[in-house]
Amino acid sequence: MKIDAHQHFWQFDPVRDAWIDDTMQVLQNDFMPNDLKPLLESSGFDGCVIVQADQSEDETRFLLNLADQHDFIKGVVGWIDFTAPDLDERLDAFSNHPKLKGFRHIIQAEPDGFMTNKRFLEGVKKLLKTRFTYDILVVERQLEECIKFVQSLPDINLVIDHLAKPDIKNKSFDDWAVGMKKLAEFPNVHVKLSGMVTEADRENWKKVDFTPYLDTCLELFGADRLMIGSDWPVCLLAAEYEEVIGLVEEFADGLSQTEYDAIMGKTAKKFYNLD
Repeated sequence: MKIDAHQHFWQFDPVRDAWIDDTMQVLQNDFMPNDLKPLLESSGFDGCVIVQADQSEDETRFLLNLADQHDFIKGVVGWIDFTAPDLDERLDAFSNHPKLKGFRHIIQAEPDGFMTNKRFLEGVKKLLKTRFTYDILVVERQLEECIKFVQSLPDINLVIDHLAKPDIKNKSFDDWAVGMKKLAEFPNVHVKLSGMVTEADRENWKKVDFTPYLDTCLELFGADRLMIGSDWPVCLLAAEYEEVIGLVEEFADGLSQTEYDAIMGKTAKKFYNLD
């Protein structure tokens, strides 16, 4: 099974989606399953995992409704309020949706200390009693805090979105690599090879810009903890869908068949328990 492990869907709302400002006009549109399906098919994917972009349970239900209508949507990573006093009841209610695989919070937009805040952390720990996974969305400067977060969650399946967003444009590498090495010591931590083009020089990136980051992830985590993701439609800020997929597919083509299969779908299938 070949799986694109990271996309988004939305019906654009300028108030709700205020993060999509006028510098991102290409994203000020609706992006729905019928827009993505031909892209998946042309790249040989069997399905995808859709990830939240709005901090609301309404969006989680919106994504689940789309997943019920489209078989190629194999899984949904939604949002839930991990600080809610009735979190147990909310998790129990969502457990009835087989395509809901996990949750994410947009931590990159939060102040320092958010990940290790006791109330938030205790909420995430409650996933241990469920089948749900957790996607970690951070930027490079948050890696030290991310390590502390991960240390507190040794038995929950975790995945780092977008390689923890290194500053590829400015060739930031050493500090990022040190942080990723520490994260790789935790066997429950996985990495999505996604979101790279938007962290590079969006107008002038080259394939070689991403090589040290991809090589490092492979060396530290191994292919069985890596998964490809397009980050469509956000990737359109810097590249077309086929270009983004091509970057990782070309990298994986140089590996063994076992490693290729892991990165291109097997890891995601196992991590998210996809049918």
